[in-house]
Amino acid sequence: MSYSETVRTPAGVNLTVRPISAADHLAFVRAQRSVSFLQTPAWGRVKTEWRSESLGWHDRGRLVGAGLVLHRPVPRLDRYTLAYLPEGPVIDWTGEIDVWLDPLAAYLKAHGAFAIRLGPPVRTNTWGAAQVKEGMADPGIGRLTEMSGDWADPVGARVAGRLRDAGWLPQSPEDGFGVGHPQFKYEIPLAGRSEDDVLRGMNQLWRRNIKKAAKEGVEVTVGGTLGGTLGRDLKAFHDLYVHTAERDRFTPRPLRYFETMFQALSTEDPDRIKLYLAHHQGDLVAATVLVRVGGHAWYSYGASSTEKREVRGSNACQWAMIRDSLAAGCDVYDLRGITPTLDADDPHVGLIQFKVGTGGRAVRYVGEWDLPLRPLVYRAFDLYMRRRGR
Repeated sequence: MSYSETVRTPAGVNLTVRPISAADHLAFVRAQRSVSFLQTPAWGRVKTEWRSESLGWHDRGRLVGAGLVLHRPVPRLDRYTLAYLPEGPVIDWTGEIDVWLDPLAAYLKAHGAFAIRLGPPVRTNTWGAAQVKEGMADPGIGRLTEMSGDWADPVGARVAGRLRDAGWLPQSPEDGFGVGHPQFKYEIPLAGRSEDDVLRGMNQLWRRNIKKAAKEGVEVTVGGTLGGTLGRDLKAFHDLYVHTAERDRFTPRPLRYFETMFQALSTEDPDRIKLYLAHHQGDLVAATVLVRVGGHAWYSYGASSTEKREVRGSNACQWAMIRDSLAAGCDVYDLRGITPTLDADDPHVGLIQFKVGTGGRAVRYVGEWDLPLRPLVYRAFDLYMRRRGR
């Protein structure tokens, strides 16, 4: 299932694109089975360094598609912007995409965009856990893409081909990670499954770690609500997150970012975002953030203590989020980004090693694409980004 599965292309019409209110945008999102949280109106309030707007596609006055656009100005050329639609827009990707993207390009160019960057929420390939494990065990296979996969989506292949034919430029790097959002992800299908079904799909280590956390007395609770204890709980999460960043050598986001994220998403929908805290004998040993829109749930952030790792607080948090996603009727539990490497000597292979233990599947999406609208400005921007390491 792709995020915009329930949207359908109107037959034989010329669509128009114009701004819509946040309320109309949110109503459209709620009418879909699943939409990326990066395409909700609230996400524009999280990305405070960008200017945001909600756009709608109309067929004779009826709203038939929507997208959140984040505008990033060009250094020293503030009147031009990169118009970015992360994991969007929410349109019908199964039909003729020109009828959707041509009016989008016309509107954005007329309003100062020098380029559009978007990430169609469309899958191209999936690899089941068993196949991923076989690939990792085979020294002759170094990447997911060297295997045919369990399933290939003709819609994804067609979308990529039509974007390329229309002059769009692929932006997703070969290793799967870049300046934008990941092209390769790991997902656990939930539709039609019970907790026992999901547990049976996990490997022995994951099942053992979940049981060990329960035996050791790890307690997982959901953090407080806005106006309650959320501020205190977020501070505890952030302290652990900074500790994790120092240990694992990545740059942490500031506490204010998470405060803004929880405020914006919770105000839009009280069930949109939740903080999970795992304690062992009074000590916070792990914490995670879950985001949900319709039938899709995402593991968004995680943190864990270096001490007491043997009580498996991180596994306990994951299992609590998966159970809650099942109870909410979700179709997919999304573990977010991986790289396609299966090479045991690649430092990124640990990502997929950890996630494949949940069962599930590795998924490749179409990736992110740019359409230059003002080629000279686009080349200047691309050069600037290359010089600063994107």
